[in-house]
Amino acid sequence: MLILIQCVVCCILFTLIILPAQYKDPLCMIASYPPAVRKRVAELPQYKDVIVKKEKKHLGKKLFGVFFFAIVLAALAYFSGCRSFFDTFLHVFTIFFVVNLYDMIVLDWGVFCHSKKLRIPGTEDMDKEYADKLFHAKGAGIGCLLGLVVALLSGCVVHLASL
Repeated sequence: MLILIQCVVCCILFTLIILPAQYKDPLCMIASYPPAVRKRVAELPQYKDVIVKKEKKHLGKKLFGVFFFAIVLAALAYFSGCRSFFDTFLHVFTIFFVVNLYDMIVLDWGVFCHSKKLRIPGTEDMDKEYADKLFHAKGAGIGCLLGLVVALLSGCVVHLASL
């Protein structure tokens, strides 16, 4: 029951981190947009210098996020009673997997694919490209691999803390 509550809370926190920033500036997540949309944006003169900067920043945020969330989720697992590498790995991966699935189904397929407010100016006519569910499913697959890395790191943190 505890892990279910943690999953729900993490989904809510994830939503509060992602959606307001994306609604404020859709370009902040340009690296996560479908390739056809990114290509169109790169061709638009008003975004010429912005795209490369945003993509580098996005990569840096993801790299920072891996280590940050590995520590935060390790602490969460530890305070939930996980004391071994395997228990922590399983706990953290479960949370990460649920949030990743929630992200794909609710945020990507439900909100992103249909929200006109998340359209980058100059791409408003690209409804089909924004709604590319296969692209978002592939992204979720990559997210699962990222979750494995976070869970492995979290397991190591708890294992080392338990020595």
